[in-house]
Amino acid sequence: MKTGMNWRLASRLSVITLAILVVIVVTLIQQHNAAKVSNGSGLQGTDLGGTPAPIFRLTDQFGNQISLQQFKGKPVVLTFLYTHCPDICSLTAERLHSTMLELGKDARNVGVLAITTDPKGDDVAAALHFSQQHQMTNYWHYLTGTNQQLSPVWASYSVYAQAQQQKINHSMAIFVIDKQGRERVFLNSNDFTPAQLTADLRILLKESA
Repeated sequence: MKTGMNWRLASRLSVITLAILVVIVVTLIQQHNAAKVSNGSGLQGTDLGGTPAPIFRLTDQFGNQISLQQFKGKPVVLTFLYTHCPDICSLTAERLHSTMLELGKDARNVGVLAITTDPKGDDVAAALHFSQQHQMTNYWHYLTGTNQQLSPVWASYSVYAQAQQQKINHSMAIFVIDKQGRERVFLNSNDFTPAQLTADLRILLKESA
């Protein structure tokens, strides 16, 4: 008799424990999904809290000096690439091009900055060639510099960039910055979609500077 009762008790406890675990898992999923939307703004991506974006000045594909500060009053898309990347960087560039096409005339009111993660392999000529290949020449500034110039920028955005044989291992990062120069959301450049980024930029374009 006691054995039967103990079995029933153990069975009920197992059911209760399972139910509690389900509730915990569901709660964690909801919290994770909530973190992907920025404080009721409707932005898609991981909320960055609106902290000021670290400033920098680097050289673009035309040899011009470009700073983040000069885009104040415009939303900015900031990413990190290198020109001879065999896969994801080219895909990111193509998705950014699709985003610009989706924005239409509004594209001119958005700044797009791509910072190299390969100071040895990427110079002004390589940056221009890569920009032409992906039809981004007039849509973005592909920024290059020396390792000494770039390393502090990578560090300020918590981006890692490490040479390994013929490849550069680096963070898959897209930062969406608002008109006031504040970091709003983070997207993974490995899986964001043009529709997602376009929607975020349209929201930021409507905000006051």
